[in-house]
Amino acid sequence: QMQLVESGGGLVQAGGSLTLSCAASGRTFSGYGMGWFRQAPGKEREFVAAINWSGGRTSYADSVKGRVTISRDNTKNALYLQMNSLKPQDTAVYYCAATGYTISRNANEYIYWGQGAQVTVSS
Repeated sequence: QMQLVESGGGLVQAGGSLTLSCAASGRTFSGYGMGWFRQAPGKEREFVAAINWSGGRTSYADSVKGRVTISRDNTKNALYLQMNSLKPQDTAVYYCAATGYTISRNANEYIYWGQGAQVTVSS
């Protein structure tokens, strides 16, 4: 089992920035591809960003490309999501997740999930 704990969520004004962190434990973090997903009220969970085990490959949803950066620090067993130019439509619960695939945009291919962190962007 891998435990994932998100932190760094909160309330931010439109145009602001926020960095989410995800602390991993219980498994060899560097052995997994990682991703961020989000779920807004009344909507399905959607892909935000993904990164391979080394950090050398990343993938982003079109809705966040250019505003969001995913990164990881395998020495700290940590995953990050830096978000800039936030919009009210970015309001959601953000989840970090681990996959056995190299890199994936498909939530069904993720094995371990965190509990989520609320991000609220006010207009």
